[in-house]
Amino acid sequence: MPLASKPLSGLKVVELGTLIAGPFAARICAEFGAQVIKVESPDGGDPLRKWRKLYEGTSLWWFVQARNKKSLTLNLKHPEGLSILKALLADADILIENFRPGVLEKLGLGWDVLQALNPKLVMVRLSGFGQTGPMKDQPGFGAVGESMGGLRYITGFEDRPPVRTGISIGDSIAALWGVIGALMALRHREVNGGKGQVVDVALYEAIFAMMESMVPEFDVFGFIRERTGNIMPGITPSSIHTSQDGKHVQIGANGDAIFKRFMLIIGREDLANDPQLTSNDGRDERRDELYGVIDRWVASQSLERVLEQLSAAQVPASRIFSAEDMFSDPQFLAREMFLQAKLPDGKAFKMPGIVPKLSDTPGSAEWVGPELGAHTHEILSDLGFDASAIAHLKLTGAI
Repeated sequence: MPLASKPLSGLKVVELGTLIAGPFAARICAEFGAQVIKVESPDGGDPLRKWRKLYEGTSLWWFVQARNKKSLTLNLKHPEGLSILKALLADADILIENFRPGVLEKLGLGWDVLQALNPKLVMVRLSGFGQTGPMKDQPGFGAVGESMGGLRYITGFEDRPPVRTGISIGDSIAALWGVIGALMALRHREVNGGKGQVVDVALYEAIFAMMESMVPEFDVFGFIRERTGNIMPGITPSSIHTSQDGKHVQIGANGDAIFKRFMLIIGREDLANDPQLTSNDGRDERRDELYGVIDRWVASQSLERVLEQLSAAQVPASRIFSAEDMFSDPQFLAREMFLQAKLPDGKAFKMPGIVPKLSDTPGSAEWVGPELGAHTHEILSDLGFDASAIAHLKLTGAI
């Protein structure tokens, strides 16, 4: 679909971000039609270019995280580089940055300066602890946000130390809040006639906001939620079980009618019709008993047989998918969750599809993450710099 037909077409986004939170927020904007100009240091650019698995020296993650973006190299410590950034921001709609608080202010780009430069600008600020408070100047990565926000405390098994979730989920959740905040600020600007404003997202708060009933449970009952492994105390049954062939299945049979259907298919009419088990609170009191019954039933047969019976009874369940499982799964394929693309040398590879699915103006991936500075000449030309001026900027180290 042409970029002009996308829901965010016409928006100009300047990304001053590295690694995960800021770049992921900008990636979402780019997938839905915004012009995203990623400003990178001429000295190597975003460190994500070298993270995890590299293909001919460049991270495969980079090709996804920076898709649809244009790369502009600017030396922000050079006065001419800083001047170019101001020119970009003068007519931008959104600035996304994830520096430590105070860095932009030291560059002379605090909110007061930017608002005077461009009153319509929406500034998304992603940081470990936010722009205020006693910890605002401390560095904070996603792992720290997950720890402080409460996620790590409840993740893992009760007899072992806390564990991480397997991805940098704190950064990604913060990015989602950043995009939500930016769109709300744009709505206010465009519908209510308001000015631009700051969207202040702290990584620990992004996680804290997802912590369900943790706050009132502690405040009212003094209850502290602890690590519980694969089960969900208070919501029964919902857990992971191991089949006869050593594979794992998540079963969520915690709905009242679902639980009854589940017990009937495993031959436990006594449990299906037990008055105490007709609602969740009664089932949770007999949690250990029920999980023992389910464990034994799953362990008595293959994973495929388990899934076949659960599907027939409309009991929510899933194998624990690896990337290999996903690549051949009919649901992933039907929903176009793998996009075919090409690496710089022409090698074909798959990227994750676009989320969410919009019926009339869907997002897309037009190109993969670009080489460092690939669009510098184009962007500067659009700003009115001719070839000799661009050559001068390169010679002086501004770009």
